[in-house]
Amino acid sequence: MGALDLIKLAPLMQRTSGRSQITVGLIDGPVLLAHPDLASQNIREVPGKLQGTCTIAESSACLHGTFVAGVLFARRGSVAPAICPDCTLLVRPIFSEASRVNRDVPSAAPAELAQAIVDCVDAGARLLNLSAALAAPSSKRERELEEALRYAASLGAISVAAAGNQGTLGGSIITRHPAVIPVAACDLQARPLNESNLGSSIARRGLMAPGVGITSLGTNGKLQTFGGTSAAAPFVTGAIALLWSEFPGADADQIKLAVVRAASGPGRVVAPPLLDAWAAYQTIRANRA
Repeated sequence: MGALDLIKLAPLMQRTSGRSQITVGLIDGPVLLAHPDLASQNIREVPGKLQGTCTIAESSACLHGTFVAGVLFARRGSVAPAICPDCTLLVRPIFSEASRVNRDVPSAAPAELAQAIVDCVDAGARLLNLSAALAAPSSKRERELEEALRYAASLGAISVAAAGNQGTLGGSIITRHPAVIPVAACDLQARPLNESNLGSSIARRGLMAPGVGITSLGTNGKLQTFGGTSAAAPFVTGAIALLWSEFPGADADQIKLAVVRAASGPGRVVAPPLLDAWAAYQTIRANRA
């Protein structure tokens, strides 16, 4: 069973490739915007300290940003999952190409992440994909991040965040925030990965998605295959983007409730249930009939 079939995303992708009115903020590394398999006509850069497009194609930051962008915005028919290429992507990098970055879950200072969240929602993002870990957290800086997430929620945006790959039980200021959907990673038998962070807050408000052997876009003509929660998060983001494309009149709370409640499997102790995109579609359709 493939990743898209495991989370029942394939039938939703057959219905829609998204709408341009559904705008996703990618807070990650820069993206190789000239990649021939990216739906680049729907991608915009959000001004920040870093450029949205890659200047060093083999940098970890560029590889990571391009990988996640491919899961979401590659053209249909490419080797990447290519979930919602007809939505609009806002690229707002927080990972510098000049620094060494862990490819699985890069880290960012809380203040940088907070500013990127504000910039994206001010630019019109209805969804945020945060495949990032926190570096050098402090109570003051974490309050800024908490306020940024609250600000995004007040404007009706949904934040989807990787739970992290430290293999720990617990959470962070991001995964514990009530406005965030944290994403744990599983294998293709829906078993949580050993390295995926789990915990009560992640289980209660979060979802699981595939995080093993995911192939997406690379640079210099190559493909990339890797996993972890950083790769799992855009599956949830992409599913929500398609649901919102099908039901543009639904608000953030309706979408979040449907996605989490329609999730399959036991979960709810320390591991969240598995995303079931088709069940979420049916739930929203029934509620709006």
